[in-house]
Amino acid sequence: MKVVVIRTFGDPDGLEVVDVPVPVPAPGQVQIATEAIGVGGVDAVIRRGTLAAYGFREGHLLGSEVAGRVTAVGEGVDASWIGRRVWAFTGLSGGYAEHAVTSVEDVLALPDGLTGADAVTLGGSGVVAHFALDRARFTPGETVLVRGAAGSIGITAVQLAARDGAGAVAVTTSSVERGARLRDLGATHVLDRSGADGPDAPAGFDVVIDVVGGPQLPLFLDRLNSNGRYVAVGVVGGQPPADFGMRLMDAFRRSSSFATFSSDTVPGPDRQAVRSSQFADAAHGNLRTVVHQVLPLDQAVLAHREMDAGEVFGRVVLAP
Repeated sequence: MKVVVIRTFGDPDGLEVVDVPVPVPAPGQVQIATEAIGVGGVDAVIRRGTLAAYGFREGHLLGSEVAGRVTAVGEGVDASWIGRRVWAFTGLSGGYAEHAVTSVEDVLALPDGLTGADAVTLGGSGVVAHFALDRARFTPGETVLVRGAAGSIGITAVQLAARDGAGAVAVTTSSVERGARLRDLGATHVLDRSGADGPDAPAGFDVVIDVVGGPQLPLFLDRLNSNGRYVAVGVVGGQPPADFGMRLMDAFRRSSSFATFSSDTVPGPDRQAVRSSQFADAAHGNLRTVVHQVLPLDQAVLAHREMDAGEVFGRVVLAP
């Protein structure tokens, strides 16, 4: 079967399509013939070599979520899974492939009316958006800023905050066109990437959900209201300055707080419960997914180029 691996860390041209044997499910696992593969920001971070210190090596098979049909099961797995359309989490490896294997505990049956592309656009990002707002103790009436809102996490966070009664939902984005699309999804105020805004935008925010990180993170800490909560869910823009915490100390009397969030810290059954609810909402049109485009698996290089260039609104999906 065909898979996409990292031949050399760095730019997208370091990705390579190779042939490997079809994986056989171990006990407790299922094998899935993939129809849709999510291309996420974490894939780009791994590809660049940023996480090499955490054990990622050249030759790594990218991809963390897929949708498709179960074609085989390992020992101890109910055979009724065979033939079912599912979404699956493959960890941080194994998704960019024509066939994937993963633990049955990380598999969720898809409802009728939800495409594979929609599933991999929402499956991982929706859970992050939900629990990030929960970690921020968001309550109705509060003002929310979603930094880096054009990706699938940000798009879902905007919708959830608006649906749950935010007093205002501001977003940072790179263009007027993207701002208009985010307003259609529930944003009430559009800021540029630096946080510059019009006269009607809130001066401060009760909650900031940050997908970007990077050198400008301290500027957005300054936008927290008293008792404001800042939750970083990604670093697609790079690591923040080493001394960014001084901004919180300098504003000590405002009782601001900063947290990181990874869905890895949420128990699996809780993640699956939220994911199942969101899949049902999406299938019924109550939660919108945005698929930027669907590309063949062997065009993963193009998908990563578009991500690096900031040209993606929503999620790019690969299809074998």
